[in-house]
Amino acid sequence: MKNIVCLKKKIEKIIKNSLVPEDPIHSKNTLEWLLKLKPDADEALQIAALAHDIERAIEKRKVKRKDYKDYDEFKNAHALNSANISVEIMKECNVSTELTDDVFGLIRLHETGGSRRVNILRGADGISFFHVNLPEYFNRNGKKETEKRWFWGYRRLSEKERKIIARFNYQDEELNALVAAWNKMVVSGSVYWEV
Repeated sequence: MKNIVCLKKKIEKIIKNSLVPEDPIHSKNTLEWLLKLKPDADEALQIAALAHDIERAIEKRKVKRKDYKDYDEFKNAHALNSANISVEIMKECNVSTELTDDVFGLIRLHETGGSRRVNILRGADGISFFHVNLPEYFNRNGKKETEKRWFWGYRRLSEKERKIIARFNYQDEELNALVAAWNKMVVSGSVYWEV
């Protein structure tokens, strides 16, 4: 128990210093959504929810989008880097090898999914992006980049998760109008999902 308290405090402290202002909120919000999707989520899933984007909070170790040919490759590198950093923190807190390996695997695959547990983590992360990150992403990156990121993230959501984010309403009316238009494109079938 003491080891888990150490781990959670270290994760929170690192993420609190992220240059991405919504990261601390996103970390906690992902855990909240994880627990809504799976109220009996085990400790490894809960830790993975908190730490899944930890590499973004360490500027000198941060994966840069410009270094990758496409967004999926970038996100894969981001997940691996976050998983590796999480292992280092877990070792510092003397967390068991079994829990460390489990958390590593969950974070490593949180962008791609693949198993029921990883898919729940990916879903919670995705919902949280639309819930708390999207407005800030839009403010930083503008319409064109936000549109790409919205469709990339939306494509990865399950039907249940899509219904959840459909209820989100943003304070920015321009963003609300864009999201409504993008949703309409999906409903009308005018969007082709690349595989």
